[in-house]
Amino acid sequence: MKNIYSNILSFNKKALKRTLKSLKQGNLAGLPTETVYGLAGNAYSKKAVKTIFKLKKRPKRNPLIIHYQNTKKIKQDVIINKNFLKLYKKFCPGPITFILKKNKKTKIVPLATANLNTVAIRFPDHRVIQSLLKLTNFPLAMPSANLSSGLSPVNPYDVYDEFKRKIKIIINGGSSKIGIESTVVDLTEKPKILRPGIISAIEIRKILKTNFSKTKSKIKSPGMLKKHYSPGLPIVIGKKPTKTDHAYIVFGKRYKNRGGIFNLSKKADLKEAASNLYKIMRKIKKKGFKKIFISKIPKTGPGIAINDRLKRASL
Repeated sequence: MKNIYSNILSFNKKALKRTLKSLKQGNLAGLPTETVYGLAGNAYSKKAVKTIFKLKKRPKRNPLIIHYQNTKKIKQDVIINKNFLKLYKKFCPGPITFILKKNKKTKIVPLATANLNTVAIRFPDHRVIQSLLKLTNFPLAMPSANLSSGLSPVNPYDVYDEFKRKIKIIINGGSSKIGIESTVVDLTEKPKILRPGIISAIEIRKILKTNFSKTKSKIKSPGMLKKHYSPGLPIVIGKKPTKTDHAYIVFGKRYKNRGGIFNLSKKADLKEAASNLYKIMRKIKKKGFKKIFISKIPKTGPGIAINDRLKRASL
């Protein structure tokens, strides 16, 4: 029987070498990070960046996050400031993205930044992507490896479900530990959270010792479009299902296990709930349910990020 997953590679020296060669040629690869799986390409390559937007059917006004191993190679692309250094020291590598002003001499393809004068950068905490970035002389433009506005993938088979064999290489790095996208903080002026994530606004505020800007921001990073994170099914928040072909996503111990009920965390652990969110929504769709109802999720800590994803998915 033919292996339909032959483009999913176990991570080893041979796979690393093959992936590096492909990326240098301007091709794309599906790669794991601690948040979700990404669709990676050379951020300095017009061919790679154009292919990312085309394959994802991504609006050109929606910029990409550029991934680096560490701060050694970022000065040629962005302008570093004190707030960035404080947060980098505390949280990186990790699930946080920084919006910084663009260095005019940058080689990042303008399309990758939606022709803005800012760049979204991140330092992922996963051995696969760290190993690759260590050996490249270019950063990786890497949005989530799914069609635009859909659910982010949290394992290599999700990536395959999205793109089949349109990607030649998908590296199997196991399931993403965090399971939702990174926190995004704009540091170009007064700090502002553009997308909540597992690292909370409270944690960031403690480090920066300043209040956040509340002014409305233009689209400077992923996750700011109204419709996003959709499983392709209608979503209703805060109500119970009324039909047998409706799924019910719940949170906490008071819910019993029975058909159509999917618990994000029986222990009422919001980090566990975040890591299960996309996995459960994909499972529901594959099982043939027609609609998703969701019980109330606490709006604290990781729950803020979960509620943000659900709100955008329900539009």
